[in-house]
Amino acid sequence: MPIEIKELHIKINVDEKTAATTTTAQSIDEARILKAISESVEQAVNIEQRKKER
Repeated sequence: MPIEIKELHIKINVDEKTAATTTTAQSIDEARILKAISESVEQAVNIEQRKKER
């Protein structure tokens, strides 16, 4: 049975004090994680658009 995603909510909390003190390696890892999340959301949207075209 297929699963249909009607809404996707992403909540991110940013603490500016800790963000200013993070190391470069941590910020690079966070950037990679955010990039992966945005790419996966984009792929999910593309899949839904292709399904609607059918």
